[in-house]
Amino acid sequence: MGRGSVASFAILCIALVTACGRPQVSDVGPELPSGPVVTALGTRFTLWAPHASKVFLEGDFNGWSTTATPLAANGDGTFSVEVAGIGDGTRYRYLLVTSSGSLVRNDPRAMRVEPDLSASIVYDQGAFHWTDGGFTAPPESSQVVYEMHVSTWNDPSGTGAGTWAAAQTKLDHLAAVGVNMVEVLPPVQFPGAYSWGYNPIFPFAPETNYGTPDDVKRFVDAAHARGIGVIVDIVHNHWGPDDLPMWCFDGACLGNGNGGIYFYTGARRETGFGPRPDYGRAQVRNYIADNSMMWLRDYHADGLRWDSVVNIRRANNADLPDGWALLQRVNDDAHTKASGKIMIAEDLQNYDAITRATAQGGAGFDSQWDPSFFYPLKSALVTTNDADRDMNAVAGAISHGYNGQATQRVIFTENHDQVAPQNGADNRRIPALVSPADPGDYYAQKRATLGAAVMLTSPGIPMLFMGQEFLESLPFPFGPAQAIDWSKETTFAGIQKLFHRLILLRKNGAQNTRGLMGNHTHVFHVNNAAKVIAWHRWDQGGPGDDVVVVANFSTVAFQNYVVGFPRSGTWHVRFNGDWTGYSPLFDDTPSNDVNAGGPARDGLPFSGAVGVGPYSVVILSQ
Repeated sequence: MGRGSVASFAILCIALVTACGRPQVSDVGPELPSGPVVTALGTRFTLWAPHASKVFLEGDFNGWSTTATPLAANGDGTFSVEVAGIGDGTRYRYLLVTSSGSLVRNDPRAMRVEPDLSASIVYDQGAFHWTDGGFTAPPESSQVVYEMHVSTWNDPSGTGAGTWAAAQTKLDHLAAVGVNMVEVLPPVQFPGAYSWGYNPIFPFAPETNYGTPDDVKRFVDAAHARGIGVIVDIVHNHWGPDDLPMWCFDGACLGNGNGGIYFYTGARRETGFGPRPDYGRAQVRNYIADNSMMWLRDYHADGLRWDSVVNIRRANNADLPDGWALLQRVNDDAHTKASGKIMIAEDLQNYDAITRATAQGGAGFDSQWDPSFFYPLKSALVTTNDADRDMNAVAGAISHGYNGQATQRVIFTENHDQVAPQNGADNRRIPALVSPADPGDYYAQKRATLGAAVMLTSPGIPMLFMGQEFLESLPFPFGPAQAIDWSKETTFAGIQKLFHRLILLRKNGAQNTRGLMGNHTHVFHVNNAAKVIAWHRWDQGGPGDDVVVVANFSTVAFQNYVVGFPRSGTWHVRFNGDWTGYSPLFDDTPSNDVNAGGPARDGLPFSGAVGVGPYSVVILSQ
């Protein structure tokens, strides 16, 4: 039989169960995941709707009949049916019979939806042909992350019409810069044509404006082919707030103004961004945990970045134990079922327990965004007068960490929130903050690259925001507008070369800067008068490992600035941030190899004189 004949036979059997038996419609126990699952026979549907008395499946396979395909009640609030002969691409909805009347609903677990949200679409997760077998993401100690918004990263129209396919064409650019992890802003279905993705309405369905689920997989597959891992940003501290398919899903809102079975009621409901999921319900916890595993398993994501974790673990200045337990569960799941994936939290509260192991009572994340790096460093970069820069604050930013582990923090000088003026007048790109009238001038280039060099030599997992590598100064828009001017890739080709060099050193690409991947950091020199700071990075120590970084936060060039060194002998200059090869506007202050010896200094056994230009970093190793 052809596909249509099989589907027609299945529908006939559903209507005449006693004549055909039950092979075409089967009860599915509550231990199986809800949502559509393509099987060898067809597709199995399971829905959680505890306040519905009956549930029917309607779709293009049964002429959108509201009665032809009933789901069987499992006795635990779920309903299920398996329909033979249908699979990938089948359009469907549910009709729920409730005390509030009959309700037509999309599937909250739909893995694909129509662009106009008129129907859910069955998607066969197992049908895509992957070519990335054997790929593993680089170790956390050598990861360099690139935060990217699919809609605006490669969008020649400037209207927010970027797609996965368009983004894929720029992966060679990332590989050339040296980035080895790309983090995509939330890629799931949101209402309307444009969004950053932080208002999800179908957490299991990729955003239709960006392309199909297979397009997502093609992007990941292509990234892996270039040695680049993919981190997916997911949002489970709130959903919506608008056009939520699960709002009062089965007719019971559970009180005036409340959202029913998927959401908290009362004071815990609101986050300020949208309604908070009810982590106290096992079915909601399962929903979130299954979503997390879907991205890691079915889309081959190499990690997840969890948005606003503080709103999962706390509400109204009180702890949410059920939210904390959920975080522990999803991290344990990732580490046991999908080992090698990185789980990152955006908590922003400097709470060590976020990245403490669950066995020790922590939430179990591998890393977390670190505000204590960003804010002091940003202040030092954008402050107008040298005298007002605080090198002690910069020293604290460099040395800050969680639980004594360098990779437990993600560090940055720009991110999506901090380059959007809509979030506040101070939220702009570093070049635009330094030189608003001309964000490509000497000072903008100098201080933006100074910040990048400090970030890429400090302990932590460094993260760039898209376009940062060629001095992008355009704001990141909330609405459709140009976010990236790719002509700057040519205009500031030297700046991109600077980033490439820094990233190569950060990853120990020449086998002489292993310390930049190490766990040890000692900020040994802080001169707040001269605005010079120096630190030592190392893993095990010794030649090819020990790294000394000297940073000048002033407009004064130093020809022979004496600092301490941990070992005697020749220290080679691996990077001079004042080289005119990076920009014709730079000063080309000489920075020669240093023969460390002589008296002890800065608490280190040896010393030497370093040449360091204005607003520049010099990196040395043996």
